[in-house]
Amino acid sequence: MEKLKERWGIEHNWEIIVILIVFAITGSTASFMGKPILNYLNITTESFGSFGYWATRIILLFIMYQFMLVFFGWLFGQYKFFWNFEKKTLRRIGLKRLVD
Repeated sequence: MEKLKERWGIEHNWEIIVILIVFAITGSTASFMGKPILNYLNITTESFGSFGYWATRIILLFIMYQFMLVFFGWLFGQYKFFWNFEKKTLRRIGLKRLVD
């Protein structure tokens, strides 16, 4: 636990639990919301093919996940941690201009 607290820059054990809960809620929510959004946009395997459908779904889920991670982090009082996490993620995928 101490290594994780040091790596993440947090002070209390309860913050680790909150952070893990936020990751779980965000992943579940993004996955749950993906199919209805694709249905609303009329993106199906019949119209896009299997590869197109899944590629679109993965890209959509990735984008939704990034926004929801910061939102749920804010909602649970861990905005600073998740905003820094988000900036690091965006830098790693080459979108440094969006966060600097």
